Amino acid sequence: MTEPVGPVDASVHPRYAGLATFARLPRIEDVPRAEIAVVGIPFDAGVSYRPGARFGPSHVREASRLLRPYNPAQDVSPFAAAQVVDAGDIPANPFNIDEAVTTIEDAATELGERVERIVTIGGDHTIALPLLRTVAKKHGPVAVLHFDAHLDTWDTYFGAPVTHGTPFRRASEEGLIDLTASCHVGIHGPLYSKQDLEDDARLGFSIVTSEFVDEQGMDAAIRRIRDRIGDRPLYISIDIDVLDPAHAPGTGTPEAGGLTSRELLRMLRSLADKNLVGADVVEVSPPYDHAQLTAVAASHVVYELVTLLAARIERDRDTTETS
Repeated sequence: MTEPVGPVDASVHPRYAGLATFARLPRIEDVPRAEIAVVGIPFDAGVSYRPGARFGPSHVREASRLLRPYNPAQDVSPFAAAQVVDAGDIPANPFNIDEAVTTIEDAATELGERVERIVTIGGDHTIALPLLRTVAKKHGPVAVLHFDAHLDTWDTYFGAPVTHGTPFRRASEEGLIDLTASCHVGIHGPLYSKQDLEDDARLGFSIVTSEFVDEQGMDAAIRRIRDRIGDRPLYISIDIDVLDPAHAPGTGTPEAGGLTSRELLRMLRSLADKNLVGADVVEVSPPYDHAQLTAVAASHVVYELVTLLAARIERDRDTTETS
């Protein structure tokens, strides 16, 4: 196997120069093979409040210039463990949600035939539905670990069944998720009524709220998450508004009382032994992002997800070679 092509060397080429691929990785067309692809979906026609997430992928890529090749928290060099590439953006019709969802599903399915795993930068949370459809084609119903301020299991907005507030209801109804192993994390802020929680439980989710993390501590929260998802194929979907606005102001529907970026990163690192099959990070809205606070947080979240995937691919490869 040829050695993976890594990021541009920052000691030779300044970080602020050159193409703004994620972490300055090679583009997918510039390498003979790829195992993990970071792809953008600049789509935000499904938002109900602030727009701007269509500019999220480029904003997160710009902030990712400062990332480095070794992840000491996980003791992994992800870009050496697997061939990671930037696959560019999936363009989608900004005026027709149904057409956009179909386009995203088709493009993600095609990309999934070229690489083992995909990490997506959104875009609004509408994109989670076509991405889950794509993952379910490979793995069947998956455990969904959903980090968010909001449940995103509402039925409709203005009569529209597919928006950024409905993807996990539709996914549950379509049989895309494992109803015994899925979990929301970091939920905080007001709801429309108590019925929201009752509907959510029926749709297959348990909840670890921000209040639970605050009152019971990180270890208890991590235990509850790990026990819930078990050893099922796992898809992680992260709305950046799971973070408190102090850490991520640049998002469409901010809610006070969220997680810190340190808490979110620690939760992700606790999943190193899980069977992660895909992930997305969504709802970064640059017009509201002072000093790249949100983009920096999001770029580090994507980096941790890539590290988890790369480490898993390396372990699987080593197991195959020694068996």
